[in-house]
Amino acid sequence: MGNDTSRSRRKFLQQIGATGLALGASPLSSLAAKAKTEERILRYERKITANDKVRVGVIGYGVQGHFDLNSALKVPGVELAGICDLYTGRLENAKELHGKDLFTTVNYKDLLDRKDIDAVLICTTDVWHARIALDALAKGKHVYCEKPMVYKISEGQPVVDAAKKSGKVFQVGSQRVSSIGYAKAKELLAAGEIGKLNMVNAVYDRQSSIGAWEYTIPKDASALTTFLYKFIEATEKMAFDAKKFFWWRAFKEVGTGVAGDLFIHLLSGTHFITNSKGPETIFSTGQFSYWKDGRNLPDVMSGVMQYPDSKEHNAFQLTLQVNFISGTGGHEVIRLVGSEGVIEVNGNNITVKHSLMPEAPGFGGYDSLFTFSKSMQDEMQKEFDAKWTPEQKKRKTKEDIIFKVPEGYSDHVDHFTNFFDAIRTGKAVVEDAEFGFRAAAPALACNESYLSKKIMTWDPIAMKMK
Repeated sequence: MGNDTSRSRRKFLQQIGATGLALGASPLSSLAAKAKTEERILRYERKITANDKVRVGVIGYGVQGHFDLNSALKVPGVELAGICDLYTGRLENAKELHGKDLFTTVNYKDLLDRKDIDAVLICTTDVWHARIALDALAKGKHVYCEKPMVYKISEGQPVVDAAKKSGKVFQVGSQRVSSIGYAKAKELLAAGEIGKLNMVNAVYDRQSSIGAWEYTIPKDASALTTFLYKFIEATEKMAFDAKKFFWWRAFKEVGTGVAGDLFIHLLSGTHFITNSKGPETIFSTGQFSYWKDGRNLPDVMSGVMQYPDSKEHNAFQLTLQVNFISGTGGHEVIRLVGSEGVIEVNGNNITVKHSLMPEAPGFGGYDSLFTFSKSMQDEMQKEFDAKWTPEQKKRKTKEDIIFKVPEGYSDHVDHFTNFFDAIRTGKAVVEDAEFGFRAAAPALACNESYLSKKIMTWDPIAMKMK
């Protein structure tokens, strides 16, 4: 194969510098119009420094608690000061991983009382989020709260108010909003790369027992080893059920199902990219398709939301989908559809595809023209050809582009970096309590719509159900 042929087939990789979410830097979207490139790498050159030490306590050391702590400790200057969990086996695991002298407890208030803890990571079951967040803010702690920020819509405004009053940093844990890929999608949409937005299709499918929350339950699980009395303190009294403790997302008594776990990622991402404050109408439906294991929240669920015309964006419709037994093998995508193309957000990578209409209107082909008399067809064809040039009749073309984050990039670490930077410098976080509530409320309304079989109406400005 000749060099020229080889070069013509080789993808051109244009390195683009980006630092965090600094969208005010040189506009990357302008390069899309100037250079015809097939694939571009978003180079990440963020420097992380530790100006001050921040000591954290973890409340809830399950799957997400482990992931969150691991990411937090990758940020320089962050130290672990204590862990709370209700299962004794996880407290043993904490000491095995972080040293036998680590402070552990089954009472989260013990962590809040410690003077050497600056911030807490709330990684508990959903039903505990609001209560612990309010207690932590009252104790003067900075708060990183896993999504959904609240278990009930009624809990949202009190948390928003408390966060503002406290003067402390409050960040919700939907890490994609800190992604350089999402920042790029936001920039491309604002630059008009796909014309006017009119629809968003968002999917988060899985196909595995772990993906469907059937986590391994320890052999010693009991009311004693899980401190059941504390687990159910925020709920109605219930008998011990190992599934409700270890598979809690699947049960409405303590969790919020696919809506609170995965719809909310899609909502957070959509709101960040579009600058939206939220939808006005919400409808959801679901079914128990495969994981019939005692859960009382669906394993297949869809939602439809209508977003109003606003100063931030044109009116658009959002469709949401989670399928826990998807023959696709599972995937996550947010597809932003505009009048001139599509932005597909796959994880942190972005694909931009264009489809532009010709300037001239449709005429001929699959049209009623051929049903007219021959003389009428000829007369109208002559008039059409006189009005529109051959160039105006053609569809315009525009290069499709793929933007990829560098290998090894972690939006999760970025999200925690933003949290600790805010603690150290006082800068605002992207996903504060208000943003978190604006994402949580529509997700939780999906559960209410599913259970009541009604269309829910939401005021995205006042953040209240109508």
